[in-house]
Parts: sequence; C-alpha cells; structure tokens
Amino acid sequence: MSEEEKDQIVEEKKPESFDNAKFLNADEYSPEELQSLAKLYDESFRDFKEGEIISGTIVSFAGDNVVIDVGFKSDGTIPKADFSSTEELKIGSKVDVVVESVEDSEGNLVLSKKRADFLKVWAKIIEAYENETILTGKILKRIKGGMVVDLMGIEAFLPGSQIDIRPVRDFDAFVGQTMDFKIVKINIPTENVVVSHKALIEETISDQRKEILDGLEKGQILEGTVKAITDFGVFVDLGGVDGLVHITDLSWGRINHPSEVVRLDEKIKVVVTDFDKEKKRISLSLKQLVPHPWENIEDKYKIGDKVSGRVVSLTDYGAFIEIEKGIEGLIHISEMSWTQHINHPSQFVSMGQVVEAVILSLDKNDKKISLGMKQLTPDPWQELMKRYPVGSKHVGTVRNLTNFGVFVELEPGIDGLVHISDLSWTKKVRHPGEIVKKGEKLEVVVLGIDTDQRKISLGHKQIQDNPWNKFEDSYKVGNSVEAKVVRIIEKGVIVELPAGVDGFVPASQLSTSKIKNLSFSFPVDTALSLKVIEFNKENKRIVLSVLAAMKEKSEEEIAEYIKAHKLTHITIEDIKNADAGKFDPTVFNSFDISAAKTVKHAEPAKVEKDAPKAEEKPEEVKSEEKTSEEKPEETEVKGETAEETEESKETETETETESEAETSEKSED
Repeated sequence: MSEEEKDQIVEEKKPESFDNAKFLNADEYSPEELQSLAKLYDESFRDFKEGEIISGTIVSFAGDNVVIDVGFKSDGTIPKADFSSTEELKIGSKVDVVVESVEDSEGNLVLSKKRADFLKVWAKIIEAYENETILTGKILKRIKGGMVVDLMGIEAFLPGSQIDIRPVRDFDAFVGQTMDFKIVKINIPTENVVVSHKALIEETISDQRKEILDGLEKGQILEGTVKAITDFGVFVDLGGVDGLVHITDLSWGRINHPSEVVRLDEKIKVVVTDFDKEKKRISLSLKQLVPHPWENIEDKYKIGDKVSGRVVSLTDYGAFIEIEKGIEGLIHISEMSWTQHINHPSQFVSMGQVVEAVILSLDKNDKKISLGMKQLTPDPWQELMKRYPVGSKHVGTVRNLTNFGVFVELEPGIDGLVHISDLSWTKKVRHPGEIVKKGEKLEVVVLGIDTDQRKISLGHKQIQDNPWNKFEDSYKVGNSVEAKVVRIIEKGVIVELPAGVDGFVPASQLSTSKIKNLSFSFPVDTALSLKVIEFNKENKRIVLSVLAAMKEKSEEEIAEYIKAHKLTHITIEDIKNADAGKFDPTVFNSFDISAAKTVKHAEPAKVEKDAPKAEEKPEEVKSEEKTSEEKPEETEVKGETAEETEESKETETETETESEAETSEKSED
C-alpha cells in the first residue's frame, strides 16, 4: 500500500468538519467555546506515515502488552518486552514509537518501540560519523575477519586489521573489552557500521612517528619490538614507525628463516642502515651490532687445525661447512677421500650433517677457507710401495678404456694405467678394446709408483717373457716364412707370422709398380710367401718382401702370383729383375705402423683413406725411433685425483696425455 493510499484512508475516517459533527447539548456552549472545541477536535486527528517516530501515551495494559494512544482513531499496542527493566511503566507516561503499519490485516495500528530506539541511536551514529566523534563500545564476540562491537546498542563490525597497529595474534583476548572507536564507514541502506581502533592509535602516535623520522641517521642504534616475521625478513616497531631487517642482515652466518634468530614481540636493538622519509621505509640491521667474525680470524684458526662444522651447502665441486656463524669453509670433492672416486659431494656428506675437517688454507682478504676431510686419516698412498712393489704381479679390474691405454683398478680407489704399448709384445694394438673389455679381469705387473703425483704405471705384456729374444733366430734377414694379411694400410699390408707376431710388407715389396687398390689385390686373410728383409729387435719391427720370395720361385709360380693378385700391369721378367729387399726407410719416419690408418675394402681402382680417429696414435709418436715401446712418462695415470672438477684449485701443469686420461675418466664415470 502506498503512502497516498494510507493518507486517503485516514482522511475518509475523519469528519468532514466540526460543523457536520453532532454533539449532545450543543446549545450549552457559547460560539467561542464551540470554536475552541472544534480546534481541539481537528488537532486530535493526525496524518501518520510508516517509519515515522511519533510520541504516544500509555493509556492501559492488556496482558503482556502496553496500550499506546498516539492520537489515531485506534490505539496501538507494544509488547512489555520492548521496554528495558529500568523504564517505568505507568499510565500517562510518554513513549516514542515508530509507526510500522497504519493498518494491519485486522485493521489495527502497528507500533514499534525497538525501531524507534534504533532510529534515535542511528541518528547519533550518523552525526558521530560526520563529525568524526570518538565513541566507546564493547567488543561482544569474534567472527570471521574481525569482531562485533556494541556501539550504543547497535552492532558494528571491527575488522581484524583495525584493532591495533601491530598484528593481532590472539583475537579472543579482546572479547569483552571496552575500547574507543572511530566510525570509518557507514552503509545507510543496509544500516551497517564499520569502526576502527587502529585509526585512533595512529592519530595519537603521528607526532611521535614524525619525530622518529626527523631524527633518523645512518648508523643510529634504536630499540624496537619484533612486529612481524616473514620469509624475507623481520618488521620491527620502532615506536610508531616500522623498519625492516632483511634476512641477510639478521646474522653473519647462514639462516633458513628469520624465526631462527628472533621471536615475535621480542625487544631487540638494531642499526639504521638506510631510510626513505618520503616512502617511510627504514632498513635496519641486527648483525652489525656484533663484530664481523673474520676480523680476528687468524687468532682463532691456523692452517692444520682440526675443526668441526655443519654442512650448509652442496655444489657440484664440493661442500660448504659452517665452522661458526659467518665463517664457512669449502671441502673440495678431491679432499674428501684418499681412495674413493667422488663425482658429487652428496656421495660423502649430506645437508645439515656435522663433520670434522682440517684447515688446508686460509685467505682473510678473500674470506676463503679450504678444508680437507681425507687428511683426518693416513694417506694410503704412502703404504702402496709396500703392497704394490715394482715388479709385483696383480689381478685388477678394467675400469676404463682410452685411445692410449687401459685404467685398471687394483683396489677401491687405487687405479693404474696400462699404456697401449704395454698390452702386447707382438700385436700392433690400435685400441685397447682389441685386447680387453671394460669390467674384465686383467693380469698386470707394477712398473712404477709415484706417490706424490698419485700415479701407478702398469704393464700387461710383462706378465710373459719378451718373445723378441727368440724371434731373432726365427726371423733373421733372409729367412722365408708364410703369413696371411690381417690389415691393409696406406703404405702396405700387415701380416700375422706363425709365432703370432705382426710383420709389415711395404707396398713396394708386393709389386714392381704402384698398386692403386691394395684391398682389391690383397684382401684380408690372403696367404703370402715372404722373405725377411729387416729385423729390428729394439723397435719390435719385422719387414718382409714378396718380391724377394718370388725370385726363388718358378715362372709358373710367379705367373700364378700375378694372376691371383690381378697385377696385370707387371710381367714375370719385372719380378725377376726387381731390386727386391730394398725399401724406402722414410716410410717409418712419417708414421707408425701400429697406428697407421686402415684402408677400407673398396671397389677396384678406389682406395678409401678415411679411418676412425680412435686408430690414430697420439702426437708423441712422430718418428721411427719413437715406438710404442718408448712411451713418455706422461702416460702414467694420476690415481683418484684424475677426476678434478671445475673448482678453481691450483694444480701443476699436466701433460697432454694426462689431460686426455682425466677427460676419459670423467666421461666414463
């Protein structure tokens, strides 16, 4: 029902005028009295609007209800429960009420005292909000996001962030407390009120905050209270203004979380390191209140001292140990064990583990300490001479193969190198894989030990006696032998002689003219009749000739040789007249037979000269005099230190062959 319709109903129920009203004994009143009576009569009828606060009079009581006369055609009722215990209920008392409905379904006037009380308080709330008046209220209970406050009988909302300038950790402690509040927000349609206690505190300390900011200086020492702890640092209340102590400024040592150093609400002293008055940002430091631990480091620690510490960091090249707060040392992986091959420090230590170590070096300027763990135990290499004397025989495990030799593990962490030239007395070994495989057992002889450089030189062929003493009789110059081709190289062919030793037949001793395709004319496994034209015991070399052997053959046999090997460009006379037994010695000065490139089997008239790099001999072999027997010292392997990593440790300059050995070990591991 609209307001206009309600007003129309009220008007219809009123008499049109006093003149139309019929009164008994009207002649008893004078005209003046009648006019006054008419005025009173008209004033007794009022226009009522819903939601309006009006004043009424208690006229009677009906059970649990109070009857109120508000000057309407009918009286309204209000429950006695709407009245407080302090209010006096008696006939004739004035009461403020709100008209909730001019007429309900039964035609009664509906009134509300509670609503009238609320609207009177609401008016005061709005006035306090507009005038920024401070009000007192009582915190009733805790709800999600904050608290409920009784503000003059109205429930207001107090957000958790508006209780105090410091983070609140126990909201329940505020329930039941009476505090001053400032209204910060009002929603009139929903009749919601938001209050703040924090705003009052900030206004109170604004002058104090300004005083602190104006007096700030770098290096100033202040006292504050730990207000909040985060992953990146600690916020400190300096008395109205907050400062931040970054996690790196809490301690000279490493910490994982600020809670390891400070606690909430703890009183601490800090140093001002920087500040921005405009942004009100203050940087603080706690660690600068104590001396830097490196200042008197040389008085506390000496090289050779035994120390203990906690593992605080692991890298690929070692482990960092915290000896004390702010002092850390590095244990390089090469300093962890005398014998074990360590690829990563996690194989030996773990985060948080407390370990003991020995100080190897100390650099105060760069704040670096080098530590070693293996130095806590005797160096087993000092005992190697007793366990592995030179000339002793042992059985080891092939751990790695390289182009220049075999690494053999004699015991865990102790490796030696068998150079490729020490694998066989008789075979021209191009790669160790032709003799042994990784993981196999191999008999070796100790040739030498260098404890300073951690090197052990081993030999495999020395297990047996040198057969070249016997070969001197079997293969002296002029002897005839039968052999078969086992490998084809650019300068000729390699043949296997009856005693299992390899010999070399230069291309010039296979034909009187140049052979375009050796693999076509003399494929592998071809049997040849040969004559020894050179025997070199010192360099382990036997050179043979087919032409020298053919000179003693019949013409039929020579013709058969020419035909069998497709040597159509020469004749029997060419072979008979050949200057057999002589060859160009420079063939041995330009390359080593054992490392010469193998010529692949090819189509006729086409010679493939490409060969795997693995077959090439290291650069050290440059002449006939430098044979596989005469290997340089550099080919010895460097024990467990052969696996140095990228950590910048000073080492002696190693030879090219040793570097190659280390690279091979790393890739294999």
